[in-house]
Amino acid sequence: MSTALTLISSMATRHLMTALAQSHAQTGAPAVRLESVGGVDAARRVQDGEAFDVVVLASDAIAKLDAAGRLKPDSVRAIADSSVALAVRAGTAPPDIGTEAALRAAVLQARTIGYSTGPSGTGLMKLFERWGLTDTLKGRLVQARPGVPVGSLVAGGEVELGFQQYSELMDLPGITLLGGMPASVDMVTRFSGAVTANTAQPDAAQALLDFMASPATEAIKRQHGMRAAEDTH
Repeated sequence: MSTALTLISSMATRHLMTALAQSHAQTGAPAVRLESVGGVDAARRVQDGEAFDVVVLASDAIAKLDAAGRLKPDSVRAIADSSVALAVRAGTAPPDIGTEAALRAAVLQARTIGYSTGPSGTGLMKLFERWGLTDTLKGRLVQARPGVPVGSLVAGGEVELGFQQYSELMDLPGITLLGGMPASVDMVTRFSGAVTANTAQPDAAQALLDFMASPATEAIKRQHGMRAAEDTH
């Protein structure tokens, strides 16, 4: 019997990784033991040499691990693209976010704004800086703890307006999903995977990644709020 592969990912892709791994296993491939944690923590653990076969993170984090020699050469595969979406607490009147100007006004009206430790949070801070709102919003920003969905802060009333990957907000109880960002400020994160340098199963790990990056998995990605990485955006 094949030994199960171990995969570590950020929270943003946990549901997608589960579905893709299950689909791959149906072909007779090894099962996958998945651990999803905050992206910063996942990258640190791989950097520290913890034993995993596959890692799936935002592409910039994968590139840093590759440059540090923590990944098997030429094993990186682009898996999926994910857009940032917004949410308010269920029962709350949804603000207009249809244009960049409307979104900026909604941000200014919100008493508290939730964001993540991941790439969506980094992109949001850059947007606020571009809008000249860094000082204005100071004191209103609430960063979710690593591994804690921003949507849970919204549902619990801790923040009025939440920003996070669409895949992490969809189907979450207690919130109203407003949709994605206006096209002019759309923030897209590419998630990539790679075989770790210390894997004992490089061929099986690479086969898993190749399957996850294949056109055959596009429908699964859309079901989980993402799209194939080769799509233009």
